[in-house]
Amino acid sequence: MLVEFPMWLIATTNIIAWPVIQLTLAWTFTRMPTHWFSAPRSRAFENNGKFYEQSFSIKSWKDQLPDAASWFSGGFAKAHLKTRDQDHIKRFIQETWRGELCHWSALAFIPLFFLFNPWWGDLIIVAYAILANLPCILVQRYNRARLLQMLKRAALHS
Repeated sequence: MLVEFPMWLIATTNIIAWPVIQLTLAWTFTRMPTHWFSAPRSRAFENNGKFYEQSFSIKSWKDQLPDAASWFSGGFAKAHLKTRDQDHIKRFIQETWRGELCHWSALAFIPLFFLFNPWWGDLIIVAYAILANLPCILVQRYNRARLLQMLKRAALHS
């Protein structure tokens, strides 16, 4: 802790700062041009999303997460695949990368909290940041792996 503040101020700052950071990032990322988000290829270990199904039982909880992109004008809702049109799937894939990068960016703010939190507060902040962002990152990666597989299958049948 570099700066000492009263505990009530530290707690209030932590409680207010995280939602402000998350919502500001979500809003900022929805404003970025789509062509900035060329999604990476699926990794072999992802096995078309099966890794996430087997390791994290992702199908049982992924629909419980909020999709903040739909909260903002211009955001791309990712709760459901609206059509199997290849252009829509390609756009959806880009949006999974946008969402994933947004959540990775939120994790990059963790060190900011080290400036004023006691060591045990740092542990709480790290735990919160991981619990709030890692599930979203996993869902984006899972969806992207599955969507990339859909595009491959469509290419084989055309």
